[in-house]
Amino acid sequence: MEQAQNGKAPRARLSSVANSIRLLTSFSGEENELGITTLASRLRLAKSTVHRLATTLTGSGFLEQNSETGKYRLGVALFELGALVRRRMDVANEARPKLRELLEKTGETVQLGIVDHFSVLYVYEMESRHAIRMAAAVGARASLHCTAVGKVLLAYQPADYVKQVIAHGLKAHTPKTVTRREALLAMLTEVAEREHAIDDEESENGLRAVAAPVRNHTGNVIAALGVAAPVQRMTKKDMQTCVPSVIATAAAVSARLGYVASRTRALVE
Repeated sequence: MEQAQNGKAPRARLSSVANSIRLLTSFSGEENELGITTLASRLRLAKSTVHRLATTLTGSGFLEQNSETGKYRLGVALFELGALVRRRMDVANEARPKLRELLEKTGETVQLGIVDHFSVLYVYEMESRHAIRMAAAVGARASLHCTAVGKVLLAYQPADYVKQVIAHGLKAHTPKTVTRREALLAMLTEVAEREHAIDDEESENGLRAVAAPVRNHTGNVIAALGVAAPVQRMTKKDMQTCVPSVIATAAAVSARLGYVASRTRALVE
């Protein structure tokens, strides 16, 4: 009996989520307000079910109810979520020309990533023209604790978030991956002080990378960009030589986003 109830609960929850999404996507530019009867008909659901969904979504700010007509329209919470997506897109748009310059200068794959849940989400990349190259497709994810881009992002996150990442486990991707809490925290402190991170075959055998933080107009780190290459072309010396170019590119993108800091300029001059 218990198993049957437990088996039904997830399906019921997923069904409610799916119906909520269907309800929200029923609105359009031509029909920005819809009533329960119309929604029930389009969704082929009982009015009572649609009313419960609408009430829940209204309470969360995803819908608003017109007090005069009783009809519903999309709420401010959706606008706020859309604004977050737009800001991510803006970062990629502003970074594009600078990443191309970095690609031309280094000849290696360049990447732009952001924090999403407990991983790096790559939102833009340009691949090297070399036949053998490193690549991270747009939309791909990677670990925060061992990639160059991930280390930079993690170094500027709140302490509570870092604790959550550690609690999720520090998976060893290679023998060089840092998996001890104390070692990771020390490394993140160093990354924040130097304003760049390196990946010396820590996330993948045969890969080296360098990354630096991208800041918005308030100074918050909202993304990280970097260069990645096979160890055959990026020696440890080459990796260090690449650091100033990566920091300069990140600073240039940050400047395009409205960030100004004498310290950043001093680092790249």
